Amino acid sequence: MTKAKWEHPYTYNQEYSKRTAYFCMEYGIDQTLKIYSGGLGFLAGSHMRSAFDQRQNLIGIGMLWKYGYYDQQRNPDFTMSSTWIEKRYNFLEDTGIVVSVRIKNNHEVKVKAYLLKPEVFNTVPIYFLSTDLPENDHMSQTITHKLYDGNHVTRIAQSIVLGLGGAKVVEALGGADIYHINEGHALPVISHLFKKHETLEEVRKRFVFTTHTPELAGNEERETGLLLNMGFFDGVENNPDVKALYENRHMVNYTLTALKTARIANGVSKIHAKVSQDMWSGNEGICSIIPITNAQNAAYWQDRKTLKAFDEKNMQAYNRRKFYMKKRLFKYVSDETGKIFDPDILTMVWARRFAGYKRANLITRDYDRFRRLLEDTERPIQIIWAGKPYPLDQSGVDEFNELVWKIRDIPNCATLTGYELHLSKLLKTGSDIWLNNPRIPREASGTSGMTAAMNGSVNFSTWDGWIAEFARDGENSFIIPPVEDGLSVDEVDHRDQVHLMEVLEKDIIPTYYDQPERWHEIRTQAMIDVRPAFESDRMADEYYRLLYNGE
Repeated sequence: MTKAKWEHPYTYNQEYSKRTAYFCMEYGIDQTLKIYSGGLGFLAGSHMRSAFDQRQNLIGIGMLWKYGYYDQQRNPDFTMSSTWIEKRYNFLEDTGIVVSVRIKNNHEVKVKAYLLKPEVFNTVPIYFLSTDLPENDHMSQTITHKLYDGNHVTRIAQSIVLGLGGAKVVEALGGADIYHINEGHALPVISHLFKKHETLEEVRKRFVFTTHTPELAGNEERETGLLLNMGFFDGVENNPDVKALYENRHMVNYTLTALKTARIANGVSKIHAKVSQDMWSGNEGICSIIPITNAQNAAYWQDRKTLKAFDEKNMQAYNRRKFYMKKRLFKYVSDETGKIFDPDILTMVWARRFAGYKRANLITRDYDRFRRLLEDTERPIQIIWAGKPYPLDQSGVDEFNELVWKIRDIPNCATLTGYELHLSKLLKTGSDIWLNNPRIPREASGTSGMTAAMNGSVNFSTWDGWIAEFARDGENSFIIPPVEDGLSVDEVDHRDQVHLMEVLEKDIIPTYYDQPERWHEIRTQAMIDVRPAFESDRMADEYYRLLYNGE
């Protein structure tokens, strides 16, 4: 057996000394480490950085995806293509820890743990699991090939490797006091805990949960018989407390099962916690769902020179830096699209995962009005879209491609591929407006706007997620007014688009061009208000105080 130990390069802060293992399917740590898809990973990466900064006794458990999520590229006609390219990392250390899990008809699969040491990217230790080992057969090797694999049997196997395999790695490191699963993917952790502690009462003392989405499709569920056949419950399926979680259920919902097992859970904004409480309230035995609003790590995301100009209250230096950051972003735009943008022009960005409820194309809904906006030479505007839809979500891919065709001949609009950490930073530091227009209340948090605000990009958003805790319309952001309840989806989209255009035409554009001092006050007020309430040090502290340290 390995000599690897649970070790951190610091003495633990006593407030954060409880041994905690944090399980997540993806981590956005650095552009180099391509094992993430989007917001969940960005959030986990910031958490791991702040846990390190606060000297917390916490480790991360994740998956070493051989091909990552996917590489977003172009077809010859500029539409989106998906490719999977092998990733290799010489900075991950082989811990020597190899554990076994049993998947589908008791088939043994070996799982090896690789360590991301704290000094590499200034995070707590994170252990990444791989089944791509010569001692496994080909099918077993492929379990850790693709993040969010489209095959539902493989997805179940991935959860077993992360949950059961990850828990066994934690045991090899000396065990943990608290097991925290970030979203439901690692749910088989509870099978390990039931095997070790037997009763629901004892498991609850050690298990906490974070739910991330009010979207039903985002709350994974699988057929009960298939989970039993796959070994999801690791031999404890006849335990009365475990049996009560799935008995007489055709489908097992991962989120609901976690809520019935955890001592406490959290939503990722105040609105989301309330939505989650209402969403699951008809079910007996669920735990309390409290809000711990998502946050992001300013040390990683915030441009240092922009912050220096802000701290010195030097508007001229601030404007020079913004001009430079816009030019840097626009070099990227021209390299990919052949379009040359102007740093003096108001630039708006929509960048996040392409999903129907996020409405990337809302602003184009009235296409004639959209074209008139873009053809205004007196007060021009430039718009950039970027985002990676789930590659098997054809509606998301179609939405991306529709935008490509709609704007291909418009010189002041661009769609970009490869929305990962590097491009995300370019967009947030180089934009003037950060557009976020999901249908209310379907955005759990929407953290991209936090890091935009840290860099002087003004949020322009519907009243959803974290924005409801941050925004003061016209002072640190601009808000698309909510519509009344009871409307059809089509009518909601129509009215939101009308309101979006009215705010843009009557408030945002005139302020940018006619009132530069007021514009500077708004963007700097956003930088004031986003710190420290939406900085991940606050979030990491709350996880210990509100979730881990409770009895």
